Amino acid sequence: MKLYHSRNTRSLRALWMLEEMGVDYELDILPFPPRVKQPEYLQINKLGTVPYFVDGDISMTESTGICQYLGDKYQSALVVSADHPEYGEYINWLHQSDASLTFPQSLVLRYTVMDKNPETRVVAEQYKTWFLSRIQRASDRLKDHEYLVDDRFTIADIAVGYAIFLATKVPVAEGKIIDLLEPHMRAYLDRLMSRPAFIKAEALGA
Repeated sequence: MKLYHSRNTRSLRALWMLEEMGVDYELDILPFPPRVKQPEYLQINKLGTVPYFVDGDISMTESTGICQYLGDKYQSALVVSADHPEYGEYINWLHQSDASLTFPQSLVLRYTVMDKNPETRVVAEQYKTWFLSRIQRASDRLKDHEYLVDDRFTIADIAVGYAIFLATKVPVAEGKIIDLLEPHMRAYLDRLMSRPAFIKAEALGA
């Protein structure tokens, strides 16, 4: 197995999952954005994005999908089985994590850091509001649960946890997006970030 990774990007999900599983893998750390700073990477992944994951003849580009693939194929204890009462919730968190929670923050990041045109600041504000409305479901769940599903750490926490981790990096007028979340959400993130697998994965490529 091989993972192409840029530090603190969505590929952190896949790297964190690999570390949680304790499996052997090869890691190639790329500068961000790799399609600009290492254009030869386009010969490997035509999208030029990270993560890019290879397992034999299988290649994948979606961070949460890679986590789900690894968990299912290699029978990780972090999977929630299809016969579990909360399986639907589990699958929903996996898909929501990128489509509704990471995506809007990436646009806030783009229009506050990468593109500083004052005329586009309204876009950043709109997507900040989008994220804050979409994260509310997770916030409600985590008010009285330590984890999202089955009262234990699962892939859902890796998937959604990364989106909350990203909120510590994305600037807004009020500081960082994480500063706009309720205190129990920061406590949840602190629990995740204290895991040895996260600590190791996050440090790689520093």
